[in-house]
Amino acid sequence: MAVIGAPSWWGETFLGRRHDDDVWALADRAVTYRELREHVGFLAARLAAAGIGSGSSVALCMPPSLTLLHAMLAAWTRGAQVMLIDVRSTGYEVDRLLRICEPQYLISAQPGSPLTGYLVEDVPFTLECRATGRPAAPDVCLVQASSGSTGNPKVIGRSSAALLAELRRYAALEGMPGAGERVLLLNSVIHTMGLVGGVLHGLNSGAQMVFPSRMRAETIVETTRATEASAIFGVPMHFALLARSVPAAVPSLRLAVSAGELLPLKVWTQFRERYGLPISPVYGTTETGIIAADLITGAEPPVLGRPTAGMDVDVVAGELRVRMERTPYLWSDRADRFHDGWLRTFDRCDRDPVNGVLSYRGRADSVVAIGGLKVDLTEVEQTLLLHSHVREAVVVFDDVIEAYVGGDAALTAADIADWCRSRLADFKVPKVFRLSGAVPRNANGKVIRNREVLRRQEETGAHTHH
Repeated sequence: MAVIGAPSWWGETFLGRRHDDDVWALADRAVTYRELREHVGFLAARLAAAGIGSGSSVALCMPPSLTLLHAMLAAWTRGAQVMLIDVRSTGYEVDRLLRICEPQYLISAQPGSPLTGYLVEDVPFTLECRATGRPAAPDVCLVQASSGSTGNPKVIGRSSAALLAELRRYAALEGMPGAGERVLLLNSVIHTMGLVGGVLHGLNSGAQMVFPSRMRAETIVETTRATEASAIFGVPMHFALLARSVPAAVPSLRLAVSAGELLPLKVWTQFRERYGLPISPVYGTTETGIIAADLITGAEPPVLGRPTAGMDVDVVAGELRVRMERTPYLWSDRADRFHDGWLRTFDRCDRDPVNGVLSYRGRADSVVAIGGLKVDLTEVEQTLLLHSHVREAVVVFDDVIEAYVGGDAALTAADIADWCRSRLADFKVPKVFRLSGAVPRNANGKVIRNREVLRRQEETGAHTHH
């Protein structure tokens, strides 16, 4: 069955090369390619009736669901640009992104849509035409937002050529699941690893995506066994959950892949002891997609693996840089990050001079990863500073986000916590607030940002709120 849409689109073969009865994904049930094509075709017709076509810009703000994936593919078949907005974002964050990006159309879940599982099959949605919307940026088919070093989100645009090149890198990666294999996908389907390394690679290679009904260790293990999945893709948080679970034999499992942030060695060791295989790293950024990986040797963290096929990287003053043809940032040149054809990752890495293997040594800026999600500490600081009773703020991270806040005597920890929750997604809200008349400074008057020094020099009378 042909998909209704533009005469040709960059991922056309994804939907067309499999037989109708081939399984595309397993959620609460098996979903075939016939069903996928029918749903995408139906939504493409609905989008066409709303005026969405080549050069249109469409934002999607929906929970993880088959409906979200159908809508994304339908928009692409129409030749539109898709912008993905994390449904966990607050209203404030969504409004800010819409003001920055000004998509012509917004597809969002209807309020109160029930979330019955990890990947819901059917989510009712509304389609809004926005009067202030702008057409798609030239040669950009995917727009994603990521925390930025100035406290405002980085808006990243990727071309169809960039996505197809990334898919070729995945296809060439030794050990990557292929046709007929099943992958239990725990990564978010709107973030780079889950979307490209999971959903799109599955469509491209014939690997089947498996989604658990609940994000519990017992459910994940049982789903892996029942579907005979050969791989689990997730973030360190997922593998920490599995590493703490009761050991269970999963004979089909040959591969576990972690992305999003460095996996703690303790989790790597515990998982290997329980399941009999190591966790393999995949490393990349929203801007570039996959950069390095090692799915074969079972190397311990902090090893990231070799750069994938076609990736040109360099380590300058201990920081990894990646060659790109053009800036990935929309509506901002981001000269602090992209200059003269090189993207600064702000990740500190070592590169083995003999075999080229990269090892991770930490972040060089204010962006940290929590549960596979990037959080810009500067963004959290600026949110705190918007409060009328806050004069200054320093936000640091170790195991959790901590905020040192200098403000009026009337300021309470409960007030500032509520303020953050109203303006930041839950995973960005500090877990600890330390309030005083002023934030700690060194002898030169500079704000202290080292967590250990902050703890030692914390002013008498400051109090803590968890």
